Parts: sequence; C-alpha cells; structure tokens
Amino acid sequence: MKDPVVIPAIDILGGRCVRLRQGDYEQATVYSEDPTEVAVGFAEAGAQHIHVVDLDAARGSGDNKAVIRAILRRVDLKVLVAGGVRTADAAGALIKAGAHGVVMGTTAVRDPQLLEKCATKHPGRLVAALDIRDNVPAVQGWTETEPVMIGDLVGRWDALPLGGVILTCIDRDGTMSGPDLESLAMVRRMTTHFLHYSGGVTSREDINRVAAAGAHAVILGRALYEGRLTLAQALRR
Repeated sequence: MKDPVVIPAIDILGGRCVRLRQGDYEQATVYSEDPTEVAVGFAEAGAQHIHVVDLDAARGSGDNKAVIRAILRRVDLKVLVAGGVRTADAAGALIKAGAHGVVMGTTAVRDPQLLEKCATKHPGRLVAALDIRDNVPAVQGWTETEPVMIGDLVGRWDALPLGGVILTCIDRDGTMSGPDLESLAMVRRMTTHFLHYSGGVTSREDINRVAAAGAHAVILGRALYEGRLTLAQALRR
C-alpha cells in the first residue's frame, strides 16, 4: 500500500487560522492570527502541499484574498485553494496568482456546466469538492444541502479533466473521532479520479486506514493543531 499524500489544512476566517467543528462557524477555534506564518511552519516541517480554505468566501460573508495571495507569494508549496470559487474568472485568477489547484464545491454541485468549462480551460488544475452530511452534498460553506444523488454527481465529474476530487465527511470534520471509511469506500467505487479524504483523521493508523480504503491523499487539520499528530509523524519522518 502506497502512502497517501499528506496535506495540512489552513482554514481562514476573519484573517485568522481556525478550525471549525462539523462545519459550524459558531464552533471556530482560533490557532493563529497569521495564516501565512502557519504556512511557512508547515513548509519548514517538510510539507510539500497545503490546503487553504477561505471560510468567509465560502459562506458569502467576505473574503481573505489578500491573505491567500500572501501565502502564495511566501511559500514554495503546491497550494490547493478552496472557498467561494464560483466563477471562471475567480478560478483563473487563483491559478494565475500561483495556486497549484483550485477547488470548486458549491459550483461543482449546482453548476456542472461551469465546472466543466473551468476544468476544460485548466486541465488538471480544478478539483471538485464533495462535502457530505448525512449522505447529502452540502454547499454554500456547508450552510445548505442539495438534493442530488451522490452517485449521479460524481459520475458526471468522472468524465472531466479534473485534478481530483476531495471528499469531506462533515460529521467527522474537526472532531478527531476517526475517518468515515464507509463513505470513503463508497466514493472510491464511484470515481477514477485522484481522491483526497478529509474528516476525523487523528493518527498515523487513521492515515493508513484511509489509504487502504482508497484515498490517494489525506487532509489534516485539528489533529495537527492540537498536537495529536505531528507533521513529521504523518509524513513518516
């Protein structure tokens, strides 16, 4: 079994690095006033990728574009940017600014034609986000759900030249309660794309279990910030 790519997460709310619990903006824990320094710390610890999420843009309450641009300028990492990317211009601007990949969540669910347009224009650079709560896709910063069958959705994505799919199991996100292997295995059967998993991963054993269930990459958040797992341990260094 090949080790998955380990991707530390930096979620930005109000300019600060935070983690939410189960997608609840009222349960945000602040870990740093300077997300850029957090990115630098991950780079110095050996990360080659980071996942940066603009939580304000995701729910439509502002944005953290300046912070994200600062991160892109400061670190020589493969940065995957998510949160509120809902137009072709927004996706193109992030790629031009240096993002290795751009994540579309709400757009991927609600506007598949726009996702296809962006993916075709930037092959391999767009990533579709499947954020699920109770087996239903969540959108708009996880504040709404969309009545669409997951299989139909992922099936449409599979024909596109995407850089991958990110599965986030919201009920596990920020809980450090272990990954949702059942949902991961289900989505693995639905797609041939490079598959990222996020939600509840707390230990090296969890990373191994996620890899065995078919994930090519794992996104880590609260476990790193709370010291339950070091980046060195996650990277086997």
